[in-house]
Amino acid sequence: MRDYSVLAKVVRESGLNRRQYGYYWTRLVATVAAFGLVWTAIVLVGDSWWQLLLAVALAVVLAQLAFLGHDSSHRQIFRSRAWNDWTGRVLANAFVGLSHAWWTTKHDAHHSAPNQEESDPDISPGVIAFTPAVVASRDGWRRWFARRQGWFFFPLLTLEGLNLHVASVRTVLGKAPVLHRAVEAPVLLTRLALNVAVLLILLPPAIAAAFLAVQLGLFGVLLGGAFAPNHKGMPIVPPGTEIDFLRRQVLMSRNIRGNVAVDFFMGGLNRQIEHHLFPSMPRPALRRVQPLVREFCSTLGVTYTEVGFFRSYGIVVRYLNDVEHRARDPFSCPLATRLGR
Repeated sequence: MRDYSVLAKVVRESGLNRRQYGYYWTRLVATVAAFGLVWTAIVLVGDSWWQLLLAVALAVVLAQLAFLGHDSSHRQIFRSRAWNDWTGRVLANAFVGLSHAWWTTKHDAHHSAPNQEESDPDISPGVIAFTPAVVASRDGWRRWFARRQGWFFFPLLTLEGLNLHVASVRTVLGKAPVLHRAVEAPVLLTRLALNVAVLLILLPPAIAAAFLAVQLGLFGVLLGGAFAPNHKGMPIVPPGTEIDFLRRQVLMSRNIRGNVAVDFFMGGLNRQIEHHLFPSMPRPALRRVQPLVREFCSTLGVTYTEVGFFRSYGIVVRYLNDVEHRARDPFSCPLATRLGR
Protein backbone atom coordinates (compact mmCIF):
# COMPACT_ATOMS: atom_id res chain seq x y z
CA MET A 1 0.00 0.00 0.00
CA ARG A 2 2.98 2.36 0.39
CA ASP A 3 3.18 3.13 -3.34
CA TYR A 4 -0.54 3.81 -3.50
CA SER A 5 -0.38 6.03 -0.42
CA VAL A 6 2.24 8.19 -2.12
CA LEU A 7 0.10 8.46 -5.25
CA ALA A 8 -3.03 9.23 -3.21
CA LYS A 9 -1.18 12.04 -1.43
CA VAL A 10 -0.09 13.51 -4.76
CA VAL A 11 -3.68 13.42 -6.02
CA ARG A 12 -5.07 14.97 -2.83
CA GLU A 13 -2.58 17.81 -2.98
CA SER A 14 -3.46 18.42 -6.63
CA GLY A 15 -7.04 19.21 -5.60
CA LEU A 16 -8.46 17.00 -8.35
CA ASN A 17 -10.74 14.85 -6.19
CA ARG A 18 -13.40 17.51 -5.62
CA ARG A 19 -17.08 16.77 -6.13
CA GLN A 20 -18.39 17.84 -9.54
CA TYR A 21 -21.89 18.96 -8.49
CA GLY A 22 -22.67 21.03 -11.58
CA TYR A 23 -21.55 18.28 -13.94
CA TYR A 24 -23.65 15.60 -12.26
CA TRP A 25 -26.77 17.69 -11.66
CA THR A 26 -26.77 18.75 -15.30
CA ARG A 27 -26.27 15.18 -16.45
CA LEU A 28 -28.92 13.77 -14.11
CA VAL A 29 -31.55 16.31 -15.13
CA ALA A 30 -30.74 16.01 -18.83
CA THR A 31 -30.80 12.20 -18.84
CA VAL A 32 -34.03 11.90 -16.85
CA ALA A 33 -35.59 14.51 -19.16
CA ALA A 34 -34.42 12.49 -22.18
CA PHE A 35 -36.07 9.41 -20.65
CA GLY A 36 -39.36 11.32 -20.39
CA LEU A 37 -39.06 12.73 -23.92
CA VAL A 38 -38.47 9.29 -25.43
CA TRP A 39 -41.58 7.89 -23.76
CA THR A 40 -43.56 10.95 -24.87
CA ALA A 41 -42.41 10.32 -28.43
CA ILE A 42 -43.44 6.66 -28.14
CA VAL A 43 -46.96 7.75 -27.24
CA LEU A 44 -47.13 10.33 -30.06
CA VAL A 45 -45.69 8.11 -32.82
CA GLY A 46 -48.10 5.28 -32.04
CA ASP A 47 -48.63 2.39 -34.46
CA SER A 48 -45.54 2.71 -36.63
CA TRP A 49 -42.33 0.81 -37.28
CA TRP A 50 -40.54 4.12 -36.66
CA GLN A 51 -40.87 3.03 -33.04
CA LEU A 52 -37.71 0.96 -33.55
CA LEU A 53 -35.69 4.18 -33.78
CA LEU A 54 -37.19 5.19 -30.43
CA ALA A 55 -36.19 1.77 -29.08
CA VAL A 56 -32.61 2.62 -30.01
CA ALA A 57 -32.93 6.01 -28.31
CA LEU A 58 -34.38 4.42 -25.17
CA ALA A 59 -31.53 1.90 -25.00
CA VAL A 60 -28.98 4.72 -25.17
CA VAL A 61 -30.77 6.71 -22.46
CA LEU A 62 -31.07 3.66 -20.19
CA ALA A 63 -27.36 2.95 -20.60
CA GLN A 64 -26.58 6.53 -19.58
CA LEU A 65 -28.86 6.21 -16.55
CA ALA A 66 -27.05 2.99 -15.65
CA PHE A 67 -23.69 4.78 -15.83
CA LEU A 68 -25.02 7.53 -13.55
CA GLY A 69 -26.26 4.83 -11.17
CA HIS A 70 -22.75 3.36 -11.26
CA ASP A 71 -21.21 6.74 -10.38
CA SER A 72 -23.71 7.31 -7.60
CA SER A 73 -23.12 3.85 -6.15
CA HIS A 74 -19.40 4.70 -6.06
CA ARG A 75 -20.39 7.82 -4.09
CA GLN A 76 -19.05 10.18 -6.72
CA ILE A 77 -22.03 12.53 -6.94
CA PHE A 78 -22.89 13.71 -3.41
CA ARG A 79 -21.01 14.13 -0.14
CA SER A 80 -23.76 12.23 1.67
CA ARG A 81 -23.46 8.45 1.55
CA ALA A 82 -27.22 8.10 1.90
CA TRP A 83 -27.92 10.50 -0.98
CA ASN A 84 -25.54 8.58 -3.21
CA ASP A 85 -26.94 5.18 -2.24
CA TRP A 86 -30.58 6.17 -2.68
CA THR A 87 -29.93 7.98 -5.95
CA GLY A 88 -28.25 4.83 -7.23
CA ARG A 89 -31.11 2.71 -5.91
CA VAL A 90 -33.77 4.83 -7.61
CA LEU A 91 -31.90 5.02 -10.92
CA ALA A 92 -31.23 1.28 -10.97
CA ASN A 93 -34.60 -0.07 -9.89
CA ALA A 94 -37.12 2.55 -11.05
CA PHE A 95 -35.51 3.68 -14.31
CA VAL A 96 -33.13 1.00 -15.58
CA GLY A 97 -34.87 -2.07 -14.14
CA LEU A 98 -31.85 -3.54 -12.32
CA SER A 99 -31.46 -4.47 -8.68
CA HIS A 100 -29.15 -2.00 -6.97
CA ALA A 101 -28.32 -4.53 -4.22
CA TRP A 102 -27.42 -7.25 -6.73
CA TRP A 103 -25.26 -4.94 -8.81
CA THR A 104 -23.36 -3.31 -5.94
CA THR A 105 -22.55 -6.69 -4.35
CA LYS A 106 -21.23 -8.01 -7.65
CA HIS A 107 -19.38 -4.82 -8.56
CA ASP A 108 -17.76 -4.39 -5.14
CA ALA A 109 -16.37 -7.93 -5.40
CA HIS A 110 -14.95 -7.10 -8.82
CA HIS A 111 -13.23 -3.95 -7.56
CA SER A 112 -11.72 -5.84 -4.63
CA ALA A 113 -10.01 -8.43 -6.82
CA PRO A 114 -10.18 -7.65 -10.55
CA ASN A 115 -9.46 -10.66 -12.76
CA GLN A 116 -8.75 -12.93 -9.78
CA GLU A 117 -10.13 -16.44 -10.09
CA GLU A 118 -12.75 -17.40 -7.48
CA SER A 119 -12.97 -13.75 -6.36
CA ASP A 120 -13.98 -11.64 -9.35
CA PRO A 121 -17.56 -12.52 -10.43
CA ASP A 122 -16.93 -10.92 -13.82
CA ILE A 123 -14.74 -13.89 -14.83
CA SER A 124 -16.76 -16.60 -13.12
CA PRO A 125 -17.81 -19.61 -15.27
CA GLY A 126 -20.75 -19.01 -17.56
CA VAL A 127 -21.57 -19.20 -21.25
CA ILE A 128 -18.21 -17.54 -21.90
CA ALA A 129 -15.04 -19.11 -20.45
CA PHE A 130 -12.67 -16.37 -19.30
CA THR A 131 -9.89 -18.47 -17.76
CA PRO A 132 -7.79 -21.46 -18.90
CA ALA A 133 -9.12 -23.57 -16.02
CA VAL A 134 -12.70 -23.12 -17.18
CA VAL A 135 -11.79 -23.90 -20.82
CA ALA A 136 -9.95 -27.05 -19.70
CA SER A 137 -13.02 -28.22 -17.77
CA ARG A 138 -15.20 -28.24 -20.88
CA ASP A 139 -15.49 -30.94 -23.48
CA GLY A 140 -17.50 -31.78 -26.57
CA TRP A 141 -19.38 -28.93 -28.21
CA ARG A 142 -18.73 -26.69 -25.20
CA ARG A 143 -14.98 -26.97 -25.75
CA TRP A 144 -15.49 -26.33 -29.47
CA PHE A 145 -17.47 -23.21 -28.59
CA ALA A 146 -14.89 -22.03 -26.01
CA ARG A 147 -12.20 -22.03 -28.68
CA ARG A 148 -14.31 -19.82 -30.96
CA GLN A 149 -16.23 -17.82 -28.36
CA GLY A 150 -14.59 -14.53 -29.33
CA TRP A 151 -16.60 -14.49 -32.54
CA PHE A 152 -19.80 -15.06 -30.57
CA PHE A 153 -19.04 -12.60 -27.78
CA PHE A 154 -20.65 -9.49 -29.27
CA PRO A 155 -23.74 -11.30 -30.63
CA LEU A 156 -24.17 -12.78 -27.14
CA LEU A 157 -24.09 -9.28 -25.66
CA THR A 158 -27.49 -8.70 -27.27
CA LEU A 159 -28.82 -11.09 -24.59
CA GLU A 160 -27.00 -9.34 -21.76
CA GLY A 161 -29.80 -6.83 -21.17
CA LEU A 162 -32.28 -9.63 -20.59
CA ASN A 163 -29.73 -11.48 -18.46
CA LEU A 164 -29.25 -8.43 -16.20
CA HIS A 165 -33.00 -8.14 -15.64
CA VAL A 166 -33.35 -11.85 -14.89
CA ALA A 167 -30.43 -11.80 -12.42
CA SER A 168 -31.97 -8.78 -10.69
CA VAL A 169 -35.39 -10.42 -10.32
CA ARG A 170 -33.84 -13.65 -9.04
CA THR A 171 -31.94 -11.64 -6.45
CA VAL A 172 -34.86 -9.65 -5.05
CA LEU A 173 -37.10 -12.74 -5.00
CA GLY A 174 -34.40 -15.11 -3.70
CA LYS A 175 -33.69 -16.28 -0.19
CA ALA A 176 -30.33 -14.56 0.24
CA PRO A 177 -30.37 -11.30 2.25
CA VAL A 178 -31.02 -8.19 0.14
CA LEU A 179 -30.52 -4.71 1.54
CA HIS A 180 -33.83 -2.79 1.36
CA ARG A 181 -35.62 -5.72 -0.27
CA ALA A 182 -38.97 -4.19 0.76
CA VAL A 183 -38.19 -1.23 -1.49
CA GLU A 184 -36.30 -2.92 -4.30
CA ALA A 185 -38.64 -5.85 -4.96
CA PRO A 186 -41.89 -3.90 -5.56
CA VAL A 187 -40.21 -1.02 -7.40
CA LEU A 188 -38.15 -3.30 -9.67
CA LEU A 189 -41.01 -5.69 -10.48
CA THR A 190 -43.44 -2.82 -11.10
CA ARG A 191 -40.97 -1.09 -13.43
CA LEU A 192 -40.37 -4.25 -15.48
CA ALA A 193 -44.08 -5.11 -15.67
CA LEU A 194 -45.09 -1.55 -16.62
CA ASN A 195 -42.47 -1.41 -19.36
CA VAL A 196 -44.02 -4.41 -21.10
CA ALA A 197 -47.64 -3.50 -20.31
CA VAL A 198 -47.39 0.07 -21.61
CA LEU A 199 -45.80 -1.08 -24.86
CA LEU A 200 -48.55 -3.67 -25.38
CA ILE A 201 -51.20 -1.04 -24.70
CA LEU A 202 -49.67 1.55 -27.03
CA LEU A 203 -48.44 -0.69 -29.85
CA PRO A 204 -49.56 -3.74 -31.84
CA PRO A 205 -48.01 -6.97 -30.48
CA ALA A 206 -45.52 -7.35 -33.37
CA ILE A 207 -44.17 -3.81 -33.04
CA ALA A 208 -44.11 -4.06 -29.22
CA ALA A 209 -42.12 -7.30 -29.43
CA ALA A 210 -39.69 -5.82 -31.96
CA PHE A 211 -39.33 -2.70 -29.80
CA LEU A 212 -38.42 -4.79 -26.75
CA ALA A 213 -35.98 -6.91 -28.76
CA VAL A 214 -34.14 -3.87 -30.14
CA GLN A 215 -34.13 -2.00 -26.83
CA LEU A 216 -32.94 -4.97 -24.75
CA GLY A 217 -30.42 -6.08 -27.35
CA LEU A 218 -28.80 -2.68 -27.78
CA PHE A 219 -28.89 -2.01 -24.04
CA GLY A 220 -26.90 -5.20 -23.44
CA VAL A 221 -24.39 -4.32 -26.15
CA LEU A 222 -23.90 -0.80 -24.78
CA LEU A 223 -23.30 -1.94 -21.21
CA GLY A 224 -21.30 -5.05 -22.08
CA GLY A 225 -19.32 -3.12 -24.67
CA ALA A 226 -18.38 -0.54 -22.05
CA PHE A 227 -17.20 -3.05 -19.46
CA ALA A 228 -15.57 -5.80 -21.57
CA PRO A 229 -12.48 -3.96 -22.90
CA ASN A 230 -11.46 -2.80 -19.43
CA HIS A 231 -10.19 -6.15 -18.13
CA LYS A 232 -10.70 -8.93 -20.68
CA GLY A 233 -7.32 -10.01 -22.03
CA MET A 234 -5.44 -8.62 -19.05
CA PRO A 235 -3.56 -10.95 -16.64
CA ILE A 236 -5.60 -13.58 -14.78
CA VAL A 237 -4.69 -13.80 -11.09
CA PRO A 238 -4.71 -17.26 -9.44
CA PRO A 239 -6.80 -17.74 -6.29
CA GLY A 240 -5.19 -16.54 -3.08
CA THR A 241 -2.46 -14.50 -4.77
CA GLU A 242 -1.38 -11.49 -2.71
CA ILE A 243 -0.71 -8.32 -4.73
CA ASP A 244 -0.38 -4.78 -3.42
CA PHE A 245 -3.28 -2.44 -4.14
CA LEU A 246 -1.58 -0.28 -6.77
CA ARG A 247 -0.45 -3.21 -8.94
CA ARG A 248 -3.65 -5.18 -8.37
CA GLN A 249 -5.66 -2.34 -9.87
CA VAL A 250 -3.26 -1.09 -12.57
CA LEU A 251 -1.88 -4.34 -14.01
CA MET A 252 -5.31 -5.96 -14.39
CA SER A 253 -6.97 -2.91 -16.00
CA ARG A 254 -6.85 -1.35 -19.45
CA ASN A 255 -7.61 2.23 -20.47
CA ILE A 256 -9.24 3.06 -23.79
CA ARG A 257 -8.11 6.13 -25.71
CA GLY A 258 -10.74 8.17 -27.46
CA ASN A 259 -12.73 11.36 -27.80
CA VAL A 260 -15.93 12.80 -26.39
CA ALA A 261 -17.98 10.08 -28.10
CA VAL A 262 -15.90 7.34 -26.44
CA ASP A 263 -16.32 9.05 -23.05
CA PHE A 264 -20.08 9.19 -23.62
CA PHE A 265 -20.69 5.64 -24.79
CA MET A 266 -18.33 4.11 -22.21
CA GLY A 267 -19.69 6.21 -19.37
CA GLY A 268 -16.22 7.36 -18.36
CA LEU A 269 -15.12 3.77 -17.79
CA ASN A 270 -12.56 4.12 -20.57
CA ARG A 271 -10.29 5.50 -17.81
CA GLN A 272 -10.53 2.24 -15.94
CA ILE A 273 -7.12 2.39 -14.26
CA GLU A 274 -7.85 5.72 -12.60
CA HIS A 275 -11.37 4.58 -11.70
CA HIS A 276 -10.04 1.46 -9.99
CA LEU A 277 -7.41 3.41 -8.07
CA PHE A 278 -9.85 6.15 -7.03
CA PRO A 279 -13.37 4.66 -7.27
CA SER A 280 -15.05 7.61 -5.53
CA MET A 281 -13.39 10.18 -7.79
CA PRO A 282 -15.95 12.02 -9.96
CA ARG A 283 -15.90 11.05 -13.61
CA PRO A 284 -14.65 14.44 -14.96
CA ALA A 285 -11.63 14.36 -12.64
CA LEU A 286 -10.37 11.03 -14.01
CA ARG A 287 -9.18 12.71 -17.20
CA ARG A 288 -7.28 15.32 -15.22
CA VAL A 289 -5.61 12.86 -12.85
CA GLN A 290 -4.63 10.45 -15.65
CA PRO A 291 -1.24 12.10 -16.42
CA LEU A 292 -0.28 11.91 -12.74
CA VAL A 293 -1.11 8.21 -12.56
CA ARG A 294 0.67 7.42 -15.83
CA GLU A 295 3.82 9.26 -14.73
CA PHE A 296 3.76 7.64 -11.28
CA CYS A 297 3.46 4.15 -12.80
CA SER A 298 6.31 4.92 -15.20
CA THR A 299 8.50 5.98 -12.28
CA LEU A 300 7.84 2.68 -10.50
CA GLY A 301 8.14 0.56 -13.64
CA VAL A 302 4.51 -0.57 -13.38
CA THR A 303 3.03 -1.23 -16.82
CA TYR A 304 0.24 1.22 -17.65
CA THR A 305 -1.91 -0.18 -20.46
CA GLU A 306 -3.83 2.09 -22.81
CA VAL A 307 -5.02 1.25 -26.33
CA GLY A 308 -7.33 2.66 -28.97
CA PHE A 309 -11.09 2.03 -29.00
CA PHE A 310 -11.27 -0.45 -31.88
CA ARG A 311 -8.00 -2.16 -30.99
CA SER A 312 -9.38 -2.91 -27.52
CA TYR A 313 -12.22 -4.98 -28.97
CA GLY A 314 -9.79 -6.80 -31.24
CA ILE A 315 -7.79 -7.75 -28.16
CA VAL A 316 -10.93 -9.05 -26.45
CA VAL A 317 -11.92 -11.20 -29.44
CA ARG A 318 -8.43 -12.68 -29.88
CA TYR A 319 -8.13 -13.39 -26.17
CA LEU A 320 -11.48 -15.16 -25.96
CA ASN A 321 -10.65 -17.30 -29.00
CA ASP A 322 -7.44 -18.51 -27.36
CA VAL A 323 -7.89 -18.20 -23.59
CA GLU A 324 -5.70 -21.26 -22.95
CA HIS A 325 -2.61 -19.56 -24.38
CA ARG A 326 -3.30 -15.84 -24.08
CA ALA A 327 -4.25 -15.74 -20.38
CA ARG A 328 -1.21 -14.45 -18.54
CA ASP A 329 -0.28 -15.78 -15.10
CA PRO A 330 1.15 -13.43 -12.43
CA PHE A 331 3.70 -16.11 -11.56
CA SER A 332 5.14 -16.22 -15.07
CA CYS A 333 6.95 -13.59 -17.09
CA PRO A 334 6.46 -10.78 -17.70
CA LEU A 335 4.09 -10.07 -14.83
CA ALA A 336 6.07 -11.93 -12.19
CA THR A 337 8.92 -9.48 -12.67
CA ARG A 338 6.59 -6.53 -12.23
CA LEU A 339 5.26 -7.97 -8.99
CA GLY A 340 8.71 -8.75 -7.65
CA ARG A 341 8.02 -12.49 -7.46
